[in-house]
Amino acid sequence: MTIEAKPSSRERLLEAAATLAYREGVGIGVEALCKAAGVSKRSMYQLFESKDELLAASLEQQASAFVAKLLPAADDGRSPRERILHVFEQVEVQAGGPEFQGCPYLAAQIELKDQSHPASRVAHRVKGNLTAFFRAEAEQGGASDPDLLARQLSLVFDGGSARAGIGADTLTGLIAPTVTTLLDAAGVR
Repeated sequence: MTIEAKPSSRERLLEAAATLAYREGVGIGVEALCKAAGVSKRSMYQLFESKDELLAASLEQQASAFVAKLLPAADDGRSPRERILHVFEQVEVQAGGPEFQGCPYLAAQIELKDQSHPASRVAHRVKGNLTAFFRAEAEQGGASDPDLLARQLSLVFDGGSARAGIGADTLTGLIAPTVTTLLDAAGVR
């Protein structure tokens, strides 16, 4: 007989912050966070300095799963072109789900506006790492200007996930051809 450990107050708060911030935005109140987590405000403030710190910790905790869902395995034997396209295939798949509301890291940055906010700093780093992935792959694939291509790919990623997240567009048949055009223009193999 296996006994599953009940999630700690910290884990429940992190999960509630992730769920509510994604669904309702980072402006979610402390009361709602604590209620969803089944934790008192006192407990929350014992575990986290502020709601801002809780949001940052929640985004930080989600980062590895976000990356794992998007990026191909490090040495999967595919070409840089295929590895870049893989990211956009994953976005297309995710965007087709009923719960998709765009990239949580982009949403946090847009909503917070303040680049010095702890959650904004985490989001900025995660998004920067995605751009760095694009740049490394672009360089490996022989892009004429890897920096420019990485920025363009990030723009397509953010724009596509934002438009799909607000229900303004579907990515099927749109995002892959757009990325392919950029890769062709940059000479990526």
